[in-house]
Amino acid sequence: MSAPPVIEQIRGRLQAAFAPTELEVLDEGHKHIGHAGEGKGHFHVRIVSTAFAGQSPIRRHRMVYAALDGLMDDGIHALSIDAK
Repeated sequence: MSAPPVIEQIRGRLQAAFAPTELEVLDEGHKHIGHAGEGKGHFHVRIVSTAFAGQSPIRRHRMVYAALDGLMDDGIHALSIDAK
């Protein structure tokens, strides 16, 4: 059995790590055609969670990257994050 698509893996990991009240994961590969891998692996995450309360924007981003560890080297080429 093959692994689920990267976008589903991102959603699953972020749900498990942060129990967000809002979560949106968008595949933005179509905006990056012509880049390395023909745009594959470009994603945008918008996440709202109480886990981010009192954390600086940089710390929130680091928390998201930590939750996605492993995918950053295998499946995610670029990631934009809006974490609140």
